[in-house]
Amino acid sequence: MRTLNGKHRAVGRGANMVYQLLRFTRVLKPQTVMLENVPGLANNWRLRVLIRGLHRLKYHVVSRVLDAADYGVPQRRRRLILVGSLLGEPTLAPPRTKRSTVRKTISLLPVPGNSGDPCHDLSERRKARVADLIRRIPKDGGSRADLGAESQLRCHIKSDGFHDVYGRMRWDDVAPTITGGCVNPSKGRFLHPDQDRAITLREAALLQGFPSSYKFALSQGKFRAAEMIGNAFPPGFVAPHARRLRRQIELARDAKRG
Repeated sequence: MRTLNGKHRAVGRGANMVYQLLRFTRVLKPQTVMLENVPGLANNWRLRVLIRGLHRLKYHVVSRVLDAADYGVPQRRRRLILVGSLLGEPTLAPPRTKRSTVRKTISLLPVPGNSGDPCHDLSERRKARVADLIRRIPKDGGSRADLGAESQLRCHIKSDGFHDVYGRMRWDDVAPTITGGCVNPSKGRFLHPDQDRAITLREAALLQGFPSSYKFALSQGKFRAAEMIGNAFPPGFVAPHARRLRRQIELARDAKRG
């Protein structure tokens, strides 16, 4: 359940949605619950209220800020994971010893345009100056800062932040956090490592951990699909923790059977 806006440090008005988890839990009484959220919630009073409420409902609760990259997802994505259980103290899955990379995830995809995959073939439009800026950014991890002040867009010169904007991903590293702006290089380090374009919807989805066969509706346009992809809880991140909870349920069932 996503309950906050997509910013890593801020805890917005959407934080009040954590109470919906408590409400659903009180009514449905599931054996286990899980919540994923931005790291900022970890030090927010709403989380303490949520945990106290779960304790009153007899749930054992564990919460920790973890990085999806440590669980095989090829991107940096720090998130708060909370699990609760009526069956005893729950545990979170341990991290993997090896991370995946951008190269391993998207390097074998064909050049977009005629792949037959709508999520990979959608074209992008760029003003001539922006297209030239992208072409000159060094391959494999380069940034607009590498071009010098005289080559910066006016809006970039005025800003002292957002240094990843118009940056390229590195082949042999994890990707930055995939957000709802993942197909727009003005929203972050979302340029392909060596092709002069932003990553495609398919590439973004793969970097989120979705299988290559997963389909996204494009009826509401490219950017709405990008928002769905960027706001997702990466399957590879949730799966190991969900398996821990499932195993706890199975052990409790077996013990009850005697």
